[in-house]
Amino acid sequence: MGEIIKLDNICQYNEMVGQETLHPLVSVIDLSKSSRMMKHVRMSYGFYAVFLKEVKCGDLRYGRNYYDYQEGTLVFLAPGQVIGIDDNGEYFQPKGRALLFHPDLIRGTSLGHNMKDYSFFSYEVNEALHLSEQERGVIIDCLNNISEELNRGIDKHSKMLIVSNIELLLNYSIRFYDRQFITRENVNKDILSKFENVVNGYFQTDKPQTIGLPSVRYCADQLHLSANYLGDLIKKETGKSAQEHIQLRLIDIAKEKILGTNKTVSEIAYELGFKYPQHFTRVFKKNVGHTPNEYRGIN
Repeated sequence: MGEIIKLDNICQYNEMVGQETLHPLVSVIDLSKSSRMMKHVRMSYGFYAVFLKEVKCGDLRYGRNYYDYQEGTLVFLAPGQVIGIDDNGEYFQPKGRALLFHPDLIRGTSLGHNMKDYSFFSYEVNEALHLSEQERGVIIDCLNNISEELNRGIDKHSKMLIVSNIELLLNYSIRFYDRQFITRENVNKDILSKFENVVNGYFQTDKPQTIGLPSVRYCADQLHLSANYLGDLIKKETGKSAQEHIQLRLIDIAKEKILGTNKTVSEIAYELGFKYPQHFTRVFKKNVGHTPNEYRGIN
């Protein structure tokens, strides 16, 4: 595992690629115009980053399939995430564009308040957004608007206009991800089927007793996906959250145990992964409308 370089501020990144710093908290960079050749390296940023990768996506693979859009990809990184490739000693000319913005830029703004809604910042790189040519044009327009504001010089309107354009870019990204979830329907259904198998398999082992209730993160790890991507995909496909799916399966298994065995409610609760039988009773009643004992009595 190679060294991880930490970049705490945007000025450090600008210096690394030979870019003038026009604003200490935000930067738009055309990497193809970088005055410095780069080496492969693994980096951790102290700021948000959006990379428009100017590569043919058909050269990359998603599981067993090639990416289905060829015009470019968007990769989103939140502060603290690590991206890159271990140094192999070779230099290269970077390509694509980058939008970097520090959390301090958006504090106290509507974007800062709503950043949690842009869950794709926690996706893995292999869950990138693959753009059509038209979508790519929309993203570039947003980047150009931010760049124009930076080159205009900072005044009392700058922050509002820059943040508004970043928010616009991210809102378009939500729309484009919705399109991607739809156009990858077959891949998504395969993931949904595998997710259900993971949940079912979990309850067929002793994991509930040793680990506890299954989490979305556990299921995502088994499928080699990020928890946010899996959650968003399942929500788009079914209208229910991944956590709701897990809970519905848990309730189905609980019903089978309540009616098909003579085990006590406490025994069933512990078998399912609950630490406290009272918690199991509350969850069961919320979903079924009856306590476990009431359900056993009327069936």
